[in-house]
Amino acid sequence: MPVILAIESSCDETSCALSRDGVILSNIIANQTIHEQYGGVVPELASRAHMQNIVPVVDAALKKAGCELSEVDAIAFTHAPGLIGALLVGSQFAKSLAFSLDLPLISVHHMQAHVLANLIPRHTNGVQEPLPSFPFLCLTVSGGHTQIVRCESPLRMQVIGETLDDAAGEAFDKSAKLLGLPYPGGPLIDRYAREADATRFPFPEPQIPGLNFSFSGVKTAILYFLQEQTAKDPGFIEKNLARLCASIQDRIVSILLNKLKKAAAQTGIRDLCIAGGVSANSGLRKAFQEKGRELNWKVFIPPFEYCTDNAAMIAITAHYKFLAGDFADLSVSASARPSA
Repeated sequence: MPVILAIESSCDETSCALSRDGVILSNIIANQTIHEQYGGVVPELASRAHMQNIVPVVDAALKKAGCELSEVDAIAFTHAPGLIGALLVGSQFAKSLAFSLDLPLISVHHMQAHVLANLIPRHTNGVQEPLPSFPFLCLTVSGGHTQIVRCESPLRMQVIGETLDDAAGEAFDKSAKLLGLPYPGGPLIDRYAREADATRFPFPEPQIPGLNFSFSGVKTAILYFLQEQTAKDPGFIEKNLARLCASIQDRIVSILLNKLKKAAAQTGIRDLCIAGGVSANSGLRKAFQEKGRELNWKVFIPPFEYCTDNAAMIAITAHYKFLAGDFADLSVSASARPSA
């Protein structure tokens, strides 16, 4: 029953989790609020905050798990992709810890970990909830990535569709900025969207062949529409904020699910998952579940705490890599590139 200490530091959350035999014992996350005043993540500030947070976060994770460092069997960390300065803080800490304790080191790809968040065991009233069966499809949506991944096993995955430009999370945040909402705007769009009709302002759906996505056209259409309407009425956005949010969210969600529907039809796979920060969006979660009932899919959604960046997903991925003997040496380097 391997005990794994996992670290996630790819962007602006510093997180540490401990798992025993794939069961999450603790998952501590330190968020960074300093970026709000700048309207986006400032890489240098993120790196500094990681340096301040990482020791307290690791200490808190150990205490919550009731573990001592002497009980840990391996150290895992996110090596790619992400902000290079942020990744370096986590990777260097993890490598130093593994070296000092003479423990195996496991490097984890951030997007693989988002997918495998769906394999984290969870219980309701003492009964373990079902997990997806292989092969399954996972729609992975975050601020920097939008992908459809075919998963044959925990360590065998293939990206069969991805965004050609903006990611879904970027589309949410950039649309929110056009509406005058503060950063991060995606959750605010979700909140306002619950209050209004989603069909009031129909925005176009891009016709991209295959299973790839594009959100730049939708973002441009929203920009031009708002410019046109505010030229006629300067108070247009304020008067229609909830309906605008609902319409924007509805279109982004429909783009995502229409491609996932196409992927399911092409592959014949009936177990479908979503993952990544945007999978915390209530509109997407609801529409995904409705689509599952409509098309007789078996659908799986991680709990909210495993949707945004977190070390629990690093720990579950590292668990499977540990069982496979897939270890890294101390020369492994962090990389900002998704293909690393």
